Amino acid sequence: MKRNYLLIVGLTMLLFLIFIMIITPSVVNEERLVEERIQFEEGKILKAPFPPNTLNYKLGSDSDGRDLLSLILVGTKETLLIIFSITLLRYLIAVPLGLYASKKDGLSNWLVGGWNALFSSIPTLLAGIFLINMPFIIFAENRYTLVILIIALLEVGRVSYIIQEQGYNTLQKEFTLASKVQGAKDSQLILQHVFPYLIPTIVIHFFMDLGRVTILVAQLGIFSIFVTQQFVQTGPLLSSMGPPFGFLENTGYNWATMLNGIKKEMHSAPWLVLVPVIAIMYITFMFNLIGEGAKKYFLRRDGHM
Repeated sequence: MKRNYLLIVGLTMLLFLIFIMIITPSVVNEERLVEERIQFEEGKILKAPFPPNTLNYKLGSDSDGRDLLSLILVGTKETLLIIFSITLLRYLIAVPLGLYASKKDGLSNWLVGGWNALFSSIPTLLAGIFLINMPFIIFAENRYTLVILIIALLEVGRVSYIIQEQGYNTLQKEFTLASKVQGAKDSQLILQHVFPYLIPTIVIHFFMDLGRVTILVAQLGIFSIFVTQQFVQTGPLLSSMGPPFGFLENTGYNWATMLNGIKKEMHSAPWLVLVPVIAIMYITFMFNLIGEGAKKYFLRRDGHM
């Protein structure tokens, strides 16, 4: 039997990230995460960002003087947690909704069709920027949870539509029609026949969507919109003098936060762009390899290859 190299490489890359998360607490010096914009070397005054291989910064530093390598290592766990949380929540909503709408009638069918049509006509990035910047989201104490929910909901319609179409096709197959003739109810058909039959499709699309979510979170980061942000109030929220006094402060180390303000430093400090972009490309490529490898595995298992 031929080896599934796509799946092997993808899972190996994932295991490497898990290894990074395990060893990070013991290898990263927290002092490397402290902001230090001005440093001295051989009587010279150096100002952040520091280039790679300067002052023991292997990959350089950011504009605040924090070590990029340490930021990447520390941010691995948080980055994966955000991506998996968004995608898992999306599928926990979309899969039951799509399965229930497999009959293509009733409220669920209308909901899936409308949800998919609405967010298919609006770019996901644009919708995300608009919704996450709503005032009640910005000022919410549980902003982290709300932002994850919003990003997850953006493409629930697309995922549930895929499940619905696959489920409908499964309901037309001989084994489901035979069960229906024998008196099986619609709920029994969905749970006993449709859902098990769709597990490969769900697994494949889940890993593909992990890559999609990674790209979306990174794109939001370029616009300085992060999951890990909170509003810091420095004055009255309601004032006749103008807008409320306060600002959004980043509270995390996920890789998307490293894309903040890169447009200003893109030419003078290219490592600020390359380091987080390569890290994000790594996990995007990894998830797609696992998704394609899973697809190849299920095709072989079912005798299509």
